Amino acid sequence: MFDRKKKSAKPVPLDKGPLGSTALSLSQRLMTVGIDGKAGFDSARDVAQAALHDYPSDPERAIDQVISQHRRLAASAGFVTSLGGFVTMAVALPVNLVGFYLLNTRMVAAIAHLRGYDLTDQGTRTAILLTLVGGDADDLLKKAGVVSTGRLANLAANQLPPPAVMVVNKAVGFRLVSHLGDKLLTKLGKGIPVAGGVIGAGLDAFLLGRIAKGAKREFPATGRALRSGQR
Repeated sequence: MFDRKKKSAKPVPLDKGPLGSTALSLSQRLMTVGIDGKAGFDSARDVAQAALHDYPSDPERAIDQVISQHRRLAASAGFVTSLGGFVTMAVALPVNLVGFYLLNTRMVAAIAHLRGYDLTDQGTRTAILLTLVGGDADDLLKKAGVVSTGRLANLAANQLPPPAVMVVNKAVGFRLVSHLGDKLLTKLGKGIPVAGGVIGAGLDAFLLGRIAKGAKREFPATGRALRSGQR
């Protein structure tokens, strides 16, 4: 469960600067495109339903298929956007970052949907975003005046006020944007055109697998776990 802090723990005011706008825009894009789908990018619900078509009575095997599918997509995207080495890195890295987290958002949302969570619920959508930052989630919640004492899925039941939701969503965007700087350790490898593609593919697939593991932990099965034909 999550409890609002009393007195001093009020949500941090939203930054009106350019970086704040970028962070909030990123988190909103991840939710609207990554969860709901847009222009050829299938929604999380559609991806979940497709997996259930193959495993109509076994949501957990459907989840494994969703994860496997997105791991392949992440590896492919990481390979393509890393092939150019240092020459194209300045352009390709932001594209890869957004594409990578769009895939992760959809994957986590599909897992949540298959386990019975409502993807239209704002708390669930915020929990999906927080899953992307792993162990940093508790820190971001504290900055919004929320104390984490359980799984992220409990955000749906806690009914956070809109200002707190906005702060959390933007904080996730900030953290993801900052990951651009965290690529330093892999730049040397990516600076070699072909080898860089292999490293990029492997790293993205590994990181996606770690997020998938966190999603399965944070969204335990409910009594409303999806079966084939349900939406």
